[in-house]
Amino acid sequence: MKIRQARLADLDRILEIELENFSAEEALSRSVFEAHLREIQTSFLVAEKEGRILGYVEGPVVPQRHLQDQSFTENVEDHSQKSGGYISVTCLSVAKEAQALGLGKKLLNALKQVALEHEREGINLTCHDYLLPYYEKHGFVNEGLSQSTFAGESWYDMVWKP
Repeated sequence: MKIRQARLADLDRILEIELENFSAEEALSRSVFEAHLREIQTSFLVAEKEGRILGYVEGPVVPQRHLQDQSFTENVEDHSQKSGGYISVTCLSVAKEAQALGLGKKLLNALKQVALEHEREGINLTCHDYLLPYYEKHGFVNEGLSQSTFAGESWYDMVWKP
C-alpha cells in the first residue's frame, strides 16, 4: 500500500469512491474535487495498491480551528504556504472493496504525519454523531456541535492536536 499526494489524473477514481459512500447531498462534486486537486498542495492524499486508488483524505490548510463550509467549495483557499494553521478535512473515503481493512486509519495517520512535518497546529473535521467514536479512537476531540450547515445536516467539530 502506498500513500501519496493526489494528482489530477486521479480525479475519476476519487469521484467513483465519493459517490459510493456519500449521498447526493453530501458528496463533493467533480468540479470541487478538480479545484481541490489543483489548489491543495500538501494535504490531498490517496491510498494506492497495485496502481488502483482505494481511498483518499483531503482538505486545505486553513487558519481556523474549526472547519468552515467554504472548504467544501470550488473557491477553496489553501494556506499551505503559510506557517501554522489546521488541515481541514473535507473528505475521508475508502472504496467499498477496501473497507474494514484499516485504510481510514492509515490515511489519517499519513495526514497526521503531514501535519507534523509542516508544523500545523492540528487537523479539524466535522462528522455525524455516529462517527464520533471512530474519530475519537483516532485521537480527535469532540468540541461540540458545529456551525457548519453543509448539506443541510447537523455536524460535530472534531480536532486533533499533535
